[in-house]
Amino acid sequence: MQGPLLAASRRIRKTPFSRRVQEADAKVYTVYNHMLLPSVFESVEEDCKHLKNHVQLWDVSCERQVEIKGPDAARLTQMLTPRDLSKMNAGVCFYTPMVDETGGMLNDPVTLKLAEDRYWVSVADSDLLFWIKGLAYGLHLEVDVDEPDVSPLAIQGPKADELVARVFGESTRSIRFFRFAMVEFEGKELVLARSGYSKQGGFELYVDGTELGEPIWDALMSAGEDLNVRAGCPNLIERIEGQLLSYGSDMTRNNTPHECGLGKFCQTQDAFGCVGRDALLRVAVEGPVRQIRSIAIDGEPVPAIDELWPIIAGGKQVGTVSSAVYSPDYRTNVAIGMVRMTHWDDGTRVHVDTPHGIRSATVWETPFFNQGKAA
Repeated sequence: MQGPLLAASRRIRKTPFSRRVQEADAKVYTVYNHMLLPSVFESVEEDCKHLKNHVQLWDVSCERQVEIKGPDAARLTQMLTPRDLSKMNAGVCFYTPMVDETGGMLNDPVTLKLAEDRYWVSVADSDLLFWIKGLAYGLHLEVDVDEPDVSPLAIQGPKADELVARVFGESTRSIRFFRFAMVEFEGKELVLARSGYSKQGGFELYVDGTELGEPIWDALMSAGEDLNVRAGCPNLIERIEGQLLSYGSDMTRNNTPHECGLGKFCQTQDAFGCVGRDALLRVAVEGPVRQIRSIAIDGEPVPAIDELWPIIAGGKQVGTVSSAVYSPDYRTNVAIGMVRMTHWDDGTRVHVDTPHGIRSATVWETPFFNQGKAA
């Protein structure tokens, strides 16, 4: 039986690549930052296998940029995150958990420093633009906050280096992880960062100007024909195997960065000006009582998850599963969940209440991707 359809509306924006993605036979979309995000091309399993072996183009224009520009840009950007940005140089990307005054997660973007007075915040699925504009206005900061016409295109997979070098030059191979360089296309300079929402390696190209979308897509597709390049999208199996979190699914404003396992990205003591600094310092004294973990759920493939599944131990709820899918490589259902400290140690056996019944499960601190080669 066919599921619900997505009604077209001007409130849901197309992207510079939408026509090419449709030509590539995308049939399923989700909405992310009020924008179309392709969801599935072939099957999730086949798409995952291709991603791990070849190279894909992902239309991730939905990762909208919030540009912060002006004399107070550095001050405002630091207000958003408990990560210390004082030593951040131009040409660098930082993964930056962003919090409100209570220390609750508002977003987990990648922040790019283009100049001393100019930043791009490449946001996950929440209206962070309004929060940043509100802070700037309320504090009378000398800064402009806006959404520029910039649309990221991800090039992901083990053959991404070769494809990018063919189109943008051999020098792109030397771009370090979470660094970016300027590349030229049809006379226009674009930001190319070594980053992306997968563990397979690759780049994100920040396409500045809608008119460049289709020419860049076509150039990459043509250059990568012998590399088996094809359209793709963030893959549910691969991201859960790598414990890559999805804002709104695996974490919300009710969670602190430390609960989300993002403590290594927080230097709260040194993040002077961060609006949630005091709240997070108070929480840090005792540490989190629950935290994100990887979970292996036994049995047959689980269904799609659209609500939290309780994690049970000793007749009591000790957590929830927020993302889950069957992994052919690991031959089990891989999942991400928030687990209480009493049951978050590696190898702890629990049960998960799924729509297909109670399943035995095992809690792991380490992502599946880091546990060794898949079966």
